[in-house]
Amino acid sequence: MVKLRARCLVVGDAAVGKTALSQMFRSDGAHFQKNYSMTAGVELVVKSVSIPETSDSVELYIFDSAGKETFVEPCTKVWGQPSVLCLVFDLSTEPSFRSCGRWLERVRAHSQGLHIPGVLVGNKSDLSSRREVETSVAQEWAQSQGLEYHETSAKDMENCEAPFLTLAQAFHALYQDRLQTIQNLA
Repeated sequence: MVKLRARCLVVGDAAVGKTALSQMFRSDGAHFQKNYSMTAGVELVVKSVSIPETSDSVELYIFDSAGKETFVEPCTKVWGQPSVLCLVFDLSTEPSFRSCGRWLERVRAHSQGLHIPGVLVGNKSDLSSRREVETSVAQEWAQSQGLEYHETSAKDMENCEAPFLTLAQAFHALYQDRLQTIQNLA
């Protein structure tokens, strides 16, 4: 049994649902706040994820980062070296999707060229009548950037665990690869 710890960075524009997604994941859907104060820095959420078909787990230290541009620079100082990335946009707000490229560049520059497994999350799937970003467009962009794509609704607790499970499994796979490399050297 191995217990790993991963620093999970959650980024995206303001009001896309990063905090709601993180909180719903942490509480297993038991805690959806109807009123949020805008995140002005970085909020930390911690949750352990069991890796299927193993006795291993990954403890995700989820750094929910402010999306408002005025807060971003101070936030990057708290990020440290992320292990995995969760890039979130609002399915009903196309400009939040267009901003994903800028967010990804910022995180990659901060990570100094290290490969960071990541997911792109289209949140607020419950607002289907106001949808502005089609699944195929988001999937194509995610794939072109080496990210896995998920759609969620934090409000309806729909698919909120999937992105974090994907990230935990990706981090666990990196660990297994590195362990194999070390064993091959011995």
